[in-house]
Amino acid sequence: MSKTVTFYLSTSPYSYENTLTTVRLADAALNKRHAVNLIASADGIYCFLKGQKAKGITNAEEEFSRLMLKGLKVYL
Repeated sequence: MSKTVTFYLSTSPYSYENTLTTVRLADAALNKRHAVNLIASADGIYCFLKGQKAKGITNAEEEFSRLMLKGLKVYL
């Protein structure tokens, strides 16, 4: 049975582990064929800026773009 999972992200992409945790949980839910929504607000919208140049850490833009291709629905 498919379920719907919704995440709320309001922290900046590289200040805390929240972004990476959200990416991992959303990826796991999508792999189980669940519908996944992400609501980004406040500093969370910076995860979706194009042209990020993260070095040595996970690039939020690339990861969320990959998840959107898998079916993640994003609301800013």
